[in-house]
Amino acid sequence: MNEEDLNRYLPAYQDGFQYSLDCDLMLNWYPERILAMAPQGESLLELGIGHGFTSEKFSERFSRHVIIEGSRQIIKQFEKNCSNISGLEIIHGFFEEFSTTERFDVIVMGFVLEHVDNDDLVFSHIARFLKPGGRIYLSVPNGQSLHRRLAVQAGMLHDHFELGPGDIAMGHKRLFTVDSLEALVEKHGFKVSKMEGIFLKPFTTEQIEALNLPDKILMAMMEEGKDYPELCSGFLAEVVEKSR
Repeated sequence: MNEEDLNRYLPAYQDGFQYSLDCDLMLNWYPERILAMAPQGESLLELGIGHGFTSEKFSERFSRHVIIEGSRQIIKQFEKNCSNISGLEIIHGFFEEFSTTERFDVIVMGFVLEHVDNDDLVFSHIARFLKPGGRIYLSVPNGQSLHRRLAVQAGMLHDHFELGPGDIAMGHKRLFTVDSLEALVEKHGFKVSKMEGIFLKPFTTEQIEALNLPDKILMAMMEEGKDYPELCSGFLAEVVEKSR
């Protein structure tokens, strides 16, 4: 994927996006869960700016916060909308080409691996920059979520891994399962030490919006989902070296 390809998906990161409900819920939720799990540390490496929801949260905890972002337009949009956040170092470049002698206490790949051409390559390359004893946090969309399972049964999807309109709009190339993510990290000498679900979503976004559910119900879907990663719209994994 080149920078022109990345910029094609810019509308998904702007106001008025059709699936903003999911984005607002999930992208504000998972960084809080990472902060609840992560040990105290000084440095964090994050892949991608995305909607910019995570940057302020992480910068409050970590004195050193580096973000790699491949799209200059997304960087420009972030700098315009989040000018109040200080202390960030944003590096323009592709994940596969990033290089540094620095090692980080925490690495975050938040809803990243579904976008890249080669998820195996990106994980193995970026994992090299983890300090001994550090932790990696991965969040990914789940192909076997409850709402996708129901959609397959209802004939709305051909199979669990068919990319829907929201996936295509956001530039997703793949979906994961709990088992497939565990297999990916174990292949490179790591293991999943914790896993939580993100958003126990029973219906499509359009159907949920039509119900006009109160915030307390939406938050209940987030809270209850923690214990059911295999059924949630996405899931969050804490990853450590196998030797730990």
